[in-house]
This record gives sequence, C-alpha cells and structure tokens, in this order.
Amino acid sequence: MANEVLRLERAVDADPDAALGGTKELIESCCKTILAKRGAPALAGVDLPKLVKLALAELKLVPDDIPDSAKGADEIRVLLNNLATVAVKIGNLRNWYGTGHGRAGNHKGLQPRHARLAVMSGVAFVTFLADTFREQEAQRPLATATP
Repeated sequence: MANEVLRLERAVDADPDAALGGTKELIESCCKTILAKRGAPALAGVDLPKLVKLALAELKLVPDDIPDSAKGADEIRVLLNNLATVAVKIGNLRNWYGTGHGRAGNHKGLQPRHARLAVMSGVAFVTFLADTFREQEAQRPLATATP
C-alpha cells in the first residue's frame, strides 16, 4: 500500500487524472482485500459504493454500530458517515475526470490541487480501514488446531 501511495503522490502534479483514477483503484483494492480476508464471496462486478458499504459494515464502522453511550457518539457517527461519502465521491470524480474512461480530445482534467485533495482523502480512508482491520485481527482469538 505504501508504494501505491507514493506512486499516487508523484502523479498528482505530473498526471492528476491518473492520480485520481489510481486513488479510486486503491480504495477498491483495500475494500476487496478486507472483505476477502474476512471470507466474503467473490466481489467481481460490485460497484464502489457497495464495496465501501460492505467493508465499513464488516469492520463495524457504520454509524449504527456506535453506542449512544460512547463519548462523542454523534461526532463519531458524522465522521464515519462522511468517511464513506468521501470514498464514494472520489469514485464519482474519477468517472468525470480520472483515467479509466475514454475522453474526447477537448477534455479538461482536474487541477493538481484538486487531485491532491482526492488522493490525500483517499489515502486517509484506506489508512483508517487498514489500521482498523489490523487492530481487529490482532484482537481475534487464534483458531485452535484440532488433533
């Protein structure tokens, strides 16, 4: 993941459209990897909004999973909701500006600063999911071997 993030950061100024397309792919890969490692069935053809929703649900990062008694529950719920929205909106931006779709010769791409916002937001999303996944996996009991 670190190599992919470096590649995206380098592409922001040189090729903002590729950086945006790569960010969407990074989000997809993260969600698919988490779901596969948790035993989800094959996810070919599942769109980005559904992948994000499934991954967040698998990690119990949906607003309904936050108990009312948690400190800052409302703020946490809003952040989690916005986290999902950011990932989906990056996918939508990619459809308009990123690589992956043929473009007319007069296509105008994103400015590097907009691509940087999308890349850094996508990296924050993926990092949070990966950190959550690793933390949950570390807390899971090891399967016991049967003789």
